[in-house]
Amino acid sequence: MATIPMTNSQSTAGSGPQSQPPITNPAFRTFLSRLTSSIRQGFSQRRPWFELIDRTAMARPDNLTDAYSRTRRNFSYFKVNYITLLALVLAFSLLSHPFSLLVLLGLLAAWLFLYLFRPSDQPLVIFGRTFSDRETLGILVVLTVFIVFLTSIGSLLISAILIGVAIVCIHGAFRVPEDLFLDDQDPANSGFLSFLGNAASSAAIAAAPAVASRV
Repeated sequence: MATIPMTNSQSTAGSGPQSQPPITNPAFRTFLSRLTSSIRQGFSQRRPWFELIDRTAMARPDNLTDAYSRTRRNFSYFKVNYITLLALVLAFSLLSHPFSLLVLLGLLAAWLFLYLFRPSDQPLVIFGRTFSDRETLGILVVLTVFIVFLTSIGSLLISAILIGVAIVCIHGAFRVPEDLFLDDQDPANSGFLSFLGNAASSAAIAAAPAVASRV
């Protein structure tokens, strides 16, 4: 009886499971799922925008103490709306500088696909040289510090954030909060940047197994 020789591809397929590309990595899909659900849950807590822009509720504060008190109360009530405004200012600033946006997206992709969610059985090879996980981490850290702190991208991000914070502070100081019904029974985790904190913690939980496997 004649035997049929196995080809290289068939023997490779039968020798063991194939490594998955980063985009189909289960940990990466879990990361995106948890991050998306956390952000969606956070945005569900936003207040109606017409309350934010109600011109009849605007008045000049009597003094700095009054302005500070108004800002605190307004942020407690409009925190998700304010963070959305801050994100929009940052997004507009990056969209007006497409090169900076592309660089930041490339840096984010490098962290996600070259380190955090790269399959552990696939070493990073560039121009024929194999990089260990520790070398890859060191290169990404140095590259991040250089891009964020030693180029104009860092000043662009800081300027956009300062402009967004200024808008929030001005609105908070001039918006009279007496007509706002604050819920005194809100849980403790509903404070400053709570929904972003929840999103970050969920993302960290999803990424933890991938990072732990490289330590």
